[in-house]
Amino acid sequence: MTDSSARLAAGDVAPDFTLPDADGKDVSLASYRGRRVVVYFYPRASTPGCTKQACDFRDSLAQLNDAGIDVLGVSPDKPAALVKFRDNEGLTFPLLSDPDRAVLTAYGAYGEKMMYGKVTTGVIRSTFVVGADGTLEKVLYNVKATGHVAKLIRELGLAAA
Repeated sequence: MTDSSARLAAGDVAPDFTLPDADGKDVSLASYRGRRVVVYFYPRASTPGCTKQACDFRDSLAQLNDAGIDVLGVSPDKPAALVKFRDNEGLTFPLLSDPDRAVLTAYGAYGEKMMYGKVTTGVIRSTFVVGADGTLEKVLYNVKATGHVAKLIRELGLAAA
């Protein structure tokens, strides 16, 4: 599969989705309408970079929630892998399973990427801030796992002065 998925931009309507969480319960983006939500896509549960990023979101969740922002993590992992990841790391926000990569593709978060100097096809670590009205406020592709959450909080104007 090549990177045929179009990249999204701020101002676009966020593609709606319903995916199972770690417990197999369906979670819909539409159910967050009226609130802002960070939807972030990561390659694989329990890998070092993904663990760092998820723990950073976990550690910043109260600050985000206090600002009216929820967090959803999405990966191609099966729910069983997400349960293990959530429980091992004490993650307190929904982790969603997209094994057929339909939602990843809709967001342009699956396709060709550079990894260790080689072009591969896979999950492109990406973060989207969906506004209360369902439009994209921020679109960030190829984010770094380390330091990303702190940078996002600064960009959203939530960082303490």
